Order: sequence, then structure tokens, then C-alpha cells
Amino acid sequence: MNTNLPARTGIVLLLVAAWMLSGCAGMSPGYENPTVTVQSFKPIASSDGSGLPKFEIVLNVINPNLEPLELAGVSYTISLDGNDIIKGVGNELPVIEGYGEGSFTLTAGVNLLAGIGLFRSILNKEGDSFDYAFEAKLDPGAFRRKIRVSDSGSISLSGS
Repeated sequence: MNTNLPARTGIVLLLVAAWMLSGCAGMSPGYENPTVTVQSFKPIASSDGSGLPKFEIVLNVINPNLEPLELAGVSYTISLDGNDIIKGVGNELPVIEGYGEGSFTLTAGVNLLAGIGLFRSILNKEGDSFDYAFEAKLDPGAFRRKIRVSDSGSISLSGS
């Protein structure tokens, strides 16, 4: 009877696990992170009758890799004058072909409590221009690092 069998089995399992992990890490040598930029950020008319502003955010994605980029989802936050007014998610995103470029649009509405704070800020502010900050995390799926993007600037709620 061979008493080294459990030790050999453990060594074999350890080698198989190491081989599998190295395979995942080396799945795409030379992979470059895609570039994501905010193409536009603007207020749009609210169609739900609430009077709260809605925003349209267009993101542009450049895929510098051979394989297509299939984005599983996105989560994002929008702040006006330092107040987080919108937090949202999306999962109907296009596939960006290898060495290709594509855009997609997120439409976000203000939640009621944040809208009350925004309305109060509008009443107390001279002019209609606000500083905004947009942060998003795009999920390219398993074995890929999340893609983070941020943008900031000034926006006029009158749309002009």
C-alpha cells in the first residue's frame, strides 16, 4: 500500500490550480484598457410631469484591442454643486468591436429628495449655471479590470 498517495494528490492539485490561475492572468497578453470619455452631458425635458430635470449623458468608448469589448454594465453618479443628485445603473450596452469605437447614451432622472435640494439651490443661486461632476464604473466582464471615468465642468439648466 502506497502511503504517499495523499501527498502526491495534493501536489498535483496544487500544480493544476497554479496552472489554471496563470492561464487566467495571461488570457490576453498586451490587453490595453479602453478609453472612455464623456461626449456630452446636458439637461433634457422631463416627460413624467414631475418638473424635475433629467439628464442625457453620452459616453464614447474606444477599444484599442483585437477582441470585441462586451460591457456587462455601468454604474454612475452625478453631482451638481457638490451634491449627489443621481445614482444609476445600466446594462443594455453595445459591443465595441476590436479596434473600434462606439457611443451609448444614459438617461438619468433626479430622485425626489435630491430634487428638493436641487430646487432649493436653484432658488438661492444667481444665474442658472451649476458645476457638475460625473463618475462612472464600466464592467467589461470577468477577468478584466473595471473601467473608471470621471468628468466635471459647468452646465446650464436652461439648456443654452
